[in-house]
Formats: sequence, C-alpha cells, structure tokens
Amino acid sequence: MSPSINATRWHNHLLLFDSHRLIFSLSSYLACVLTLGIAFAASLPRPWWAILTVYVTAQPLSGALRPKALYRLIGIILGALVAIILVPNLQNSPELLVLCLSAWTGLCIYLAVLDRTPRAFLFQMAGFSAAVASFPYLDDPGNIFTTTISRVEEMTVAIAMVTLVHSVIRPWNVQEVIYFRAKRFLVDAIAWADGAIDLRHRNLTYAHRQRVASDVTELGVIAIHLPYDMRGAAGARGMVHGLQQRLAALIPLASAIAQRLDLLDKKEIDPELSRLIDDTRTWLRECADAPTNKLEGMAARLAARARSLSHKNSEERRWQALIVASLTERLAEFVETLQEAKSLTEALDQPSMLDPSLAIDERRPPIARDPVMAALAGLAMAAAIILYCAVWILLAWPSGSATAAFAALVTCSFAAQEDPAPIIGRYLFATLVTFPIAAAYMFAILPLVDGYMLLSVALAPALIGIGYIQADSARSAIALPMFSCLIVGLGFVDSFQADFAVFANTGIAQVMGIVITIAVTRLFRSVGIERTARRIIREQWRDIAALAQGATEPRLKDWTALALDRTGQIAARMALASESDALHAADGLSDIRVGRNILHLRKAAASASAKVKNAIENVLSELAQIFHQRYREANVAPAGPQLLSALDGAIGAIQTADDRSDVLRQALLAAVGIHCNLFPAESRIEETQIHGR
Repeated sequence: MSPSINATRWHNHLLLFDSHRLIFSLSSYLACVLTLGIAFAASLPRPWWAILTVYVTAQPLSGALRPKALYRLIGIILGALVAIILVPNLQNSPELLVLCLSAWTGLCIYLAVLDRTPRAFLFQMAGFSAAVASFPYLDDPGNIFTTTISRVEEMTVAIAMVTLVHSVIRPWNVQEVIYFRAKRFLVDAIAWADGAIDLRHRNLTYAHRQRVASDVTELGVIAIHLPYDMRGAAGARGMVHGLQQRLAALIPLASAIAQRLDLLDKKEIDPELSRLIDDTRTWLRECADAPTNKLEGMAARLAARARSLSHKNSEERRWQALIVASLTERLAEFVETLQEAKSLTEALDQPSMLDPSLAIDERRPPIARDPVMAALAGLAMAAAIILYCAVWILLAWPSGSATAAFAALVTCSFAAQEDPAPIIGRYLFATLVTFPIAAAYMFAILPLVDGYMLLSVALAPALIGIGYIQADSARSAIALPMFSCLIVGLGFVDSFQADFAVFANTGIAQVMGIVITIAVTRLFRSVGIERTARRIIREQWRDIAALAQGATEPRLKDWTALALDRTGQIAARMALASESDALHAADGLSDIRVGRNILHLRKAAASASAKVKNAIENVLSELAQIFHQRYREANVAPAGPQLLSALDGAIGAIQTADDRSDVLRQALLAAVGIHCNLFPAESRIEETQIHGR
C-alpha cells in the first residue's frame, strides 16, 4: 500500500475524530476516578458498583443528565426500602420472596416503559436497585440493612460525582442540540413538502413522509429534557413545544395539499392556482437557508393570495372549485405554519429574534403511551427474574446471585425498546469481546499497580476509549456491557485479589444473565412488527371514532401532536414491514387529516342553524360507525354510501345557509376534505367528468 494512501486514510480518520465525544469521555473518566477515590477512602465494600453507576448515569446531553441523576437517586432509595422490607420478612419463604421481588421489578419496568419522560429513570432504578440489593445477599438476610445502605452510599456517591463533573464541564448543551436537530427537521419537512405540492411530479413516498413524522416525535422526546437545562429553560421550553406543534401540523397540511392536487384534472387547473403553486415552491426553496425576516413578506403575500382564491372558489357549486377551495385554504395554513416554525427555530439560537406576536403555548403536547408494550416489558422482567433464580437455586451456583443482578441491569437498560433481543445480542457480543481486556488488566497490568494514583492511570486507556464509544449514539448500546464486563470483572475492592476462579465465575454469571435475558425477551417481547403497528393504528381509529361521537374535546394542536406522535411510533415499524403487507393501506396521515376535519365540523355544529347542525351530525355519526368498524375488525373498512350521502347533504346545507362566517366556511372545507380522504375515487376530477354538487 502506498504511503499516500496511508496518509489519506489517517487524514480521513482524524477528520472523523469528534472532540465533543472525547470531552464527554474525559468527564466520565474524571467522575469515575473521583468516585473510586471516595469509595476507597470511605471503605465502601463494593466500589465497583459505584464506578459502574457512573457510566450507567452519564449522558452526553447535559440537560438529560440532571433528570436522570435526580430520578435515579429517588429510585435507589425507593428500591432500597423495598429490599429492606421484603428480605427480612420473607427470608423463610424463598419462593414467595422471589415472586415478590420479580413482581416489584416487573411493575417498575411497566411504569418506566409507559411513562416516556425522564421520570422513567426513577422506575428503572427502583426495580434495578431492589434486585441489586436483594439477590446477592439472600444467603445472609440478617445483614440486609447494612448491605443495602452500602449500595445506596456507593450509588449516591457515583451519581453525585458524575452530575458535578458533567455539570461543570458540560460536554453538550441540550438547547444547542435541539436547535441543530430542529434545523435538520425543518429542512426535511421543506424538502418533503416541495415534492408534495409539485404539479408535475410528486416525489412523495411513504418512507419520506414517515421519516418527517419520526423527526417530530424525536424532537418531542428531546424537548422533554429542556426543563433540566439551566440556561433559559422556561422560554426555550415554550419555543420548542410551539415548534413541535407547528412541525406536527405541517405534515397533514402538506399531505392534504398533495392529495387535493392529485384529485384535480391537471389540464383543467386554473392558471392562477398554477402560478400560486409555483411561487410557493420557489419560496420553499429559499426558505431553508434565507433568514426569516427576508421571507416574511413573501409568506404573507402567498397566504393572502391562497385565501383569496379559497374564498372565491368556496362560493361556487362545482366540485372542482370546492377542491381548489380546500387546497388553497390548506396551502395558506401551510405557508403561515412553516413561517412560524422557521421563526421559532431561529429564536432557539437567538431568543431576541422571537416575534412577540407569535403565540406560544408553554404546555407540552400530549404523547401517546402504549400500555400493551409496557405490560409485555414488565412481564418479561418478572419472568426473567424468576428464571434466573430457578437456574441459580437448581445448580447451587455460587455466583448465581450475580446472574440475577446482571440480568436485571440488562433488562432495565433496554426495556423501552420495541424488540430488545437484537440489541441485547450485541450486548452479549460486546461482553465477550471485552473479556480479554478485563483478563489482561486482572492478571497482567493490575498486579504491577500499587496505589490509587497508579490504578487511575492504568485504567485510563480502557475507560476513556469505551467512554468515547458511549458518546456515539450509533454505538452507545455496546458501551454499557463493555463497562460492565471490565468493571465487574476486575471486582474493585479495598485490596487487589487476582483469583481466576472468581474472575471466571463472575464472567460466566454475566454471560448467563445476558443469554437468559435474550431467551425471555424473545418469548415475551418479539411479538412482530406488523402486530404492534396494527395495534397502534387501531388505537388511532378508536380515538377518531370517539372524536366523531363527541366523547372528547381536544384542541386541534393537541390532537394533531398526539396523533402524529403515534404516526412517528408506527414509522420505524412500518419501514420493516413487507411492501405487500396490507398494513400499508392504513394511511396514518389520512387519518390525521380526517381527525382535524372532524374538529372543524364539531366547532361549526355548536353554533350552526338546526338544518346545518343536523347535516353535520349525520356526517359525524357515520364517521363514528366507520372508524368503530375499523377498530373492531382491525382492517381498513371502506366508507359506505351512507357517509357519501351525508357528506353531500352537509356540503349542500352549508352552502345554502344564510350564515357566511369563517367557522362555517371551515366546516365546508372540512366536509370536502373528508370526502377527498375517504372517497378519493368519487372525488377525482377527470377531464371528461366534473361532479356538480
């Protein structure tokens, strides 16, 4: 190989080097060294639990570190109390004790997976700390109080040190991360919308629109950590929530525009509409890079032109005119919403640029929770604990108690994953790879080390290297097993003990814990991507039916954010489903558009005349029946002629009403929108077919 090629490769490698990750790794290493020093000085019995807790707690985002640290401390105390209560009282009934501990850890995992906020760390640690404090000491329950207090002290010292070091050094700032992620999401949304409203070629694939939905969901998850970031959290939180709501609204608006365009006869499109679409796409291309203040005037003019065209066409009876009215109204909303989203994104970086007239809601948009997946996670955890203890007791294995503790750590770490088995498989691989490193330290390096300072220096290469891997989101899942194998394998105590039998037993315990976890996870959690996606889609249908019945009264923004959060959860699963799977017929964005239109209809019905109100209620009643049927049958049941007739009746009633308020006009456009979504074949305008209504 030529020297120039070698030089080029080294140059590329250096370009890929990330200083932020190194800073994070050095911060974690410093916290580890301080924790180890305090543990030795205070004669804590198991310092390895303390330094392992350092790396379990460390997070690259500074804002994500504080909630994890706070909630973990509370969880440690709660888990310790459970251990102190259960073990002495049930020491003579080991089967009942195991059952109670497994039930407790299962309940904690259920709550952690269900929560989807930083509070989930509390439940995770409450389950894990109870297992750690209880299982290794079941043979000596008389000292459970002393040993539990020791575990609390070790973990508390670790959490205090890692929080202190990372708060001072601040490897990342969550507000900055949200700003850059928001810019990326906005670029994705703009590129997707540009293809969606193209009159000549629609570059609008299922994967593209689902990716944008996933972006919005990810932004919401990141924004949860903002209250724990010290700088400008209150104002930034409102801006991020406002941005999330607007990005959520962009997706159904752009998809509605694309669908209306697809229904029109391209040869019959009004030149004024064609120019408006072309000008909007020109504005979109400039929108990604140009400052907000340079585009505000153009955005306002585009929205005004679109609304003027919508008002003009909504007065006509021709079906093509009504579709154009619906299209242009959604186009006006889209332009205004995107302009506001861009303003909020720039304000995250420079808060002084925030337009004071821009309405910001401080409330966090609602998030969708999946109790079924949470229940499966809890059952998997409980079953795993029972199986671990059965293997331990039946084999009379000296290190069997450690198996239960390690398996609890693995299960807690990946409880929120849809199917954790593949990730835990990589966990097993990372553990096996790290064994030679741990063996080299135990039998070659540490015997030559004398004293705390030399020990800290000797550990630096391994801990800093693995910490750098932990800072990389693509590889962070394999960092924890590497830390666990290395730290637990070395078994840090107050004096060095190079015992091969203990080392091998501990290693086998870790591997057994992971293997049993994989087996139990595959039994309880690998329920199939399609089945999980279908369940979430059915929940969406059930909510739309309740919306049509008037059983709930959500705000438009809140309902859109919740529905899109579900769509984002479906996105990753749908990407793995077969292209021929019937599940792809369930268009999540179409359902969101129908739900938003239902809210417009309900708002109009509240103040409309008796004739219009009855016509709207007929539509809502038929919609409720259709979506109830879809929910019951778990299938995309087609809308029947009764709904089509009810929609035609509502459109006619609204158009002939004396009321010309904007609320009623929005109801007219909502009825047209539902018609287009549920009856695309009847709504399509062909060159020789114009429907008059």
